[in-house]
Amino acid sequence: MLFSCGNPNSVIQQLASDDTLSGVVAYDIVYYRSDSGIVQVALTAPMMVNQGNDTSYLEFPQGFHAQIFNNRHQVVSEISADYGINHSKERVVEAVGNVCVENREKGQSMYSDRLYWYQDTKMIYTRSKVRIIMPDKDITGDSLVAGENFEEYTIYNSQATFEVEDEG
Repeated sequence: MLFSCGNPNSVIQQLASDDTLSGVVAYDIVYYRSDSGIVQVALTAPMMVNQGNDTSYLEFPQGFHAQIFNNRHQVVSEISADYGINHSKERVVEAVGNVCVENREKGQSMYSDRLYWYQDTKMIYTRSKVRIIMPDKDITGDSLVAGENFEEYTIYNSQATFEVEDEG
């Protein structure tokens, strides 16, 4: 007596072609974005989840830290948050929780609960409360639009506290 079992070729081909992994998890990652061989952004994170399906995204569930460089490879600004998600197709990074943007050249820091970083336009936006701290002033507002290097920005519905020297 002889027995055999088998699967139709169509079933075997389907199993071979379908990706059985829903995502990939990486730890202690460093990601670089460059243009013409010049590094523009360095992003580090303790954990990254890559979802490579129709809604492709990279998730940073334990937070991230990104440094933005000028053409002389000097860090001009930094962005960090408790959680991040990079919507790959849209090229938008959403930062959530203890979001901090620093402009090293001007000594400014911006804090918010949520921030959107549009990589193609190199702009950052938030519709959450925002606070900007500078050496001589403290500004708060309910939303912000800025360049990714945080050199220029517009803050809406703002209030400010300035240091004024006594002339006496």
